[in-house]
Amino acid sequence: MVVDIVIIGAGPAGASAGIFAGRAGKKTVLLDNDRSGTSKAWVGNHYAVMGVTGFDLYETGKLQAQKCGAQLVTAEAIAIEPTDTGFCVVTEEEVYEAPYVLIASGPGRELAEQAGVELKSGEGRSYIKVDAEGRTNVPGIWAAGLCTGVSMHVAVTAGDGARVAIHMLSEMNGKPYVDHDMMC
Repeated sequence: MVVDIVIIGAGPAGASAGIFAGRAGKKTVLLDNDRSGTSKAWVGNHYAVMGVTGFDLYETGKLQAQKCGAQLVTAEAIAIEPTDTGFCVVTEEEVYEAPYVLIASGPGRELAEQAGVELKSGEGRSYIKVDAEGRTNVPGIWAAGLCTGVSMHVAVTAGDGARVAIHMLSEMNGKPYVDHDMMC
C-alpha cells in the first residue's frame, strides 16, 4: 500500500502526529503494536485533563487520529527498507510504501538502528538522535517521543509528536504548516 506517511507507534507521540498528518490531508498509516506503556498509567498531570486512565487516553488518541483521517493498523513494524522513492515499512501482514516515516515507538530503537538511523547515549540508554525539528540522519525518517529521549510524561510526548509532525508537514508542503480550529 502506498501512502504519504507511516507512523510507527500509536501512543501519545504517534497518535498526536497522526492527528496532525490526517488533518493535513496526508494519507497516513498509524501502526499500533498494542503495547503502549501509557495504557498502564494514571494521567492527572496533563493540561486540561483532570484525570484519566492511561488506557482511556491511549484509546481516545487512536480514535481521534482515525477521525482526523489516519488509518490505524494493529501491527508491529519489523523492518524499514529504503526504496527509490522513500521507504517500505514491513509488518507481518503488509508492506507500506511512503516517502516519510515517523518513528514514535516508545523505547524501541532497534528498528531505527537497522534502518541506518544514528543513536545517541543518555541516562544509561540509547535514543534516536534527532535535530531540533525531529529529523534523523536518514532523510525522510523522523522520530518523536520517548524513543528520542524526551520525558515519558504524556503531555511531553504528545506535544513532541505534534511538534515533529508540524515540522515534517512543513517540509512536505514546502511552507510552514499551520492547523488551527476557530469557534467563530
